[in-house]
Amino acid sequence: MYSIIILIFVIGYVCISLEHIIKINKSAIALVTAGICWSIYISTGSEIHLVNDQLLEHLADASGILFFLLGAMTIVELIDNHDGFEIITNKITTNSKRKLLWIVCLLTFFMSAILDNLTTTIVMLSLIRKLISGKGDRLKFAGMIVIAANAGGAWSPIGDVTTTMLWIGNQITAYNIIYKLILPSLVCLIVPLTFVSLKIKGTVQKPVIKENPKTVRENFESRLILALGLGSLLFVPVFKTLTHLPPFMGMLMSLGILWSVTEIIHKNKEDKDAFSVSSALQKIDTPSILFFLGILLAIGALQSTGQLTSVAEWLTGKIHDINLLTLTIGVLSAIVDNVPLVAAAQGMFSMVQYPTDHYFWEMIAYTTGTGGSILIIGSASGVIAMGIEKINFIWYLKRFSLWAFVGYLSGAVVYILQDKVIHLLFS
Repeated sequence: MYSIIILIFVIGYVCISLEHIIKINKSAIALVTAGICWSIYISTGSEIHLVNDQLLEHLADASGILFFLLGAMTIVELIDNHDGFEIITNKITTNSKRKLLWIVCLLTFFMSAILDNLTTTIVMLSLIRKLISGKGDRLKFAGMIVIAANAGGAWSPIGDVTTTMLWIGNQITAYNIIYKLILPSLVCLIVPLTFVSLKIKGTVQKPVIKENPKTVRENFESRLILALGLGSLLFVPVFKTLTHLPPFMGMLMSLGILWSVTEIIHKNKEDKDAFSVSSALQKIDTPSILFFLGILLAIGALQSTGQLTSVAEWLTGKIHDINLLTLTIGVLSAIVDNVPLVAAAQGMFSMVQYPTDHYFWEMIAYTTGTGGSILIIGSASGVIAMGIEKINFIWYLKRFSLWAFVGYLSGAVVYILQDKVIHLLFS
């Protein structure tokens, strides 16, 4: 009977990977998959109370991630509603394509670490539409933005969903992941960026955009919400370190503070609803949150039935080298979604085998975070870029996949060498 659960999960996984072909939202598939897997499990004759307790335990773990994402997405939308990101993007004035590409990619890299890679991709794609009128040039910038966003999200506990999952699951700590992965992630970006920028010459043709001048008060509000919003996101790792409470508590408290501030500064405005949390909640990517819920619960069913332990034993039996194992998982994340891959890894490999901040978990954070750049469908950033700029799968494959893969391997080599140097210096 347990083999049927595996079969259902594999079918669901394939359907999620083929979302753009079968035209069914992956969130719906994930929720159905989770429901069927748990229904089969409880019908196998297993003790009902035990199965329910296991389900509630997995739900509790998933909820921490979901509430964290909900709070983070809402804070980012509040900043965007107040045009806070324009304060950053309006500082870019260069017309040189090559120089602009480096500025945009480096800005994307560091913004991703604070905002998350998906949100940063949306912000930066909106930016290049204001800076570049030519469709061909814009597509090249969009391809590099995907690579930069994924590289930037890998070294921060709040920069990528998979890194956040590892952080909340106590596989990694905030300080250590930043310290260990910032250099490999930067190399993962710099290598493809160097090759791509060598092929770009000339100046950009900017589109004509009608600007709406802001009042002094509106400018102040934008700056205030931007500062409070970014500050609240950066506060979350500090909150976890000081209180030892789960990260979602810090994120929800930060949201509550920002929510209160927006209520105060807009209380006498007729259009205050446009700047409220209610408005922000309508814009956040709710289907993605439901996708995470569905896939995490489906993975939970495999874990509860012991299937992930069996897979882990098989993998470690076939692939003995830890670097090859993690690099393989990273390449797989370019083909299938990295969220279930990381969730599966968390279920397969125990904290006894690989304790907090172990080499394995750091490498998993890097490979699954950056490996998705190899194909345009391999990450949420890539998928959103496909939608906004209508990027063709084959077009990206021909122009960016090779450089993304070279950058991926280069960053991995840097991490491996860096780890050896650290051990030599401090052992």
